[in-house]
Amino acid sequence: MEDGLVSEDDILLRSEKEFHDAAKRNDTDKMQELIERGMDIKVKNKMDRKALHWAAGAGSEQALRLLLDHDTEVDDMDSFGMNALLLAVWFGHLSILKILVSTGAKLTCENKDGLNLLHCASQRGHISIMEYIMEDLEDVQLNKVDKSGKTAFHLAAEHGHLEVVEFLIGMGCAHDLKDKEENTALHLAAKHGHSEVLQKIVETGEKIDEKNIDGSTALHLAAEGGHYECLRLLLESGCNINELTNKNGTALHLVAQNSSDREIRLLVQAGINLDLVDTQHTSALHLAVLNNSTEIVKVLIDAGCDLDISDNRLQTALHIAAEHGRHIIAEMILISGINLNLTDKQGKTSLDVASRGTYVNIVDMIIKADRFYQWEKENVNSDCECLVGTSLSFKQDHQQETHHIRSVLWKLATKYLRPGEWKTLAKHWKFSEAHIRAIEHQWTGTKSYKDHGHRMLLIWLHGVLTAGENPIKGLYEGLIGIGRTDLAENVRQQANSDPASAKKCCTM
Repeated sequence: MEDGLVSEDDILLRSEKEFHDAAKRNDTDKMQELIERGMDIKVKNKMDRKALHWAAGAGSEQALRLLLDHDTEVDDMDSFGMNALLLAVWFGHLSILKILVSTGAKLTCENKDGLNLLHCASQRGHISIMEYIMEDLEDVQLNKVDKSGKTAFHLAAEHGHLEVVEFLIGMGCAHDLKDKEENTALHLAAKHGHSEVLQKIVETGEKIDEKNIDGSTALHLAAEGGHYECLRLLLESGCNINELTNKNGTALHLVAQNSSDREIRLLVQAGINLDLVDTQHTSALHLAVLNNSTEIVKVLIDAGCDLDISDNRLQTALHIAAEHGRHIIAEMILISGINLNLTDKQGKTSLDVASRGTYVNIVDMIIKADRFYQWEKENVNSDCECLVGTSLSFKQDHQQETHHIRSVLWKLATKYLRPGEWKTLAKHWKFSEAHIRAIEHQWTGTKSYKDHGHRMLLIWLHGVLTAGENPIKGLYEGLIGIGRTDLAENVRQQANSDPASAKKCCTM
């Protein structure tokens, strides 16, 4: 077979590739055969790697010794700045390292990222190599930094190598040095969720609230990554739970945006301020709603967060839920109680935002809530024995026990009410102009008034049932009030025709 290129994107001949592969798998017989055929043992691939690199990285000791008999350029680097010595350390081959050191390899070598022998061993967690470097090699700088400003201690903490961290602490490394982003090893352990390493660093007395270039403490970084154990450890160690980043964010903001209700509960139980706002005047609740994190929203509401806080667009959490169609979250907020008169920078209430976004279910829930709040205000000193508060819901009603009355309302809206009469009836029942506008915003044609009327009647029914009143009596009186006596009598007869109905209009 002709000894052509391995492939179009490679620069090695097939025989040269065979030589590299043989060095990698420690096949000295094949290597010797190719050498005797005139193989250039220093030939490099497109990454500038030669057989010596492959043998060192793979831990192929016999292959390495064979190559060293012919290739004395042991400090040659590949395109990443890795030479045989660095590759031996990176992949944890102590015997290879010792052979290369004995041949006079350069001990102060660094790759293109500024990683030296100690950095490579620390990042990869090779404790035996760490021990050899510190005990047998001379002039090792324990706190030397790479091009990102990281020491070996930084790298061990960042990659979660507890044994290496303990070794470096024992060797007397500096604990509080900062990299170019002003992160200490404590920051890096917290950021990557290495709780055991974090615990060890905390025990050294490291400043627990030290900030990096973004103003983030270890707590912020643990929160951003959703690392529960790191959060718990830092809180138990007495960190400042309400510390602010450069953008005035708290750990709660970061958890609300990136994590789960488990981390939120931990911060809430520890007493974090629920209502602090960042530079965008955004609260943790705003972020949780924006990310549709239903469970986090529930935890924050149950903990008593302020639902009326407005962000820099003057939007409350309900505005955001309405804008993005978050039905479940919108109901949770409505049940908890919110000021529905608050407007955003465009002068829009949450009802306006929901209707503009054509989120019909949210529109109807907001109107139900608004009418309920008004009823509750008017009956605050009442002895009413209704079930308000025990199973309050603003969702669409699908209960079997209300099926008959809902059927009556459907027939009324689609067959009997004339165009415009639903609005007259709504005004009679004290629906506001804003309520009516929001209902009829979803216009689909000349017959839209039927859907509008049906929605209005269901909203009205919700209020009547919530107040524990007789819906048939209320409907009868409403139709009489707008001059539709004929319909009133018709509806009363239909409603009372159901023998299972618990709401017969027996008083009429």
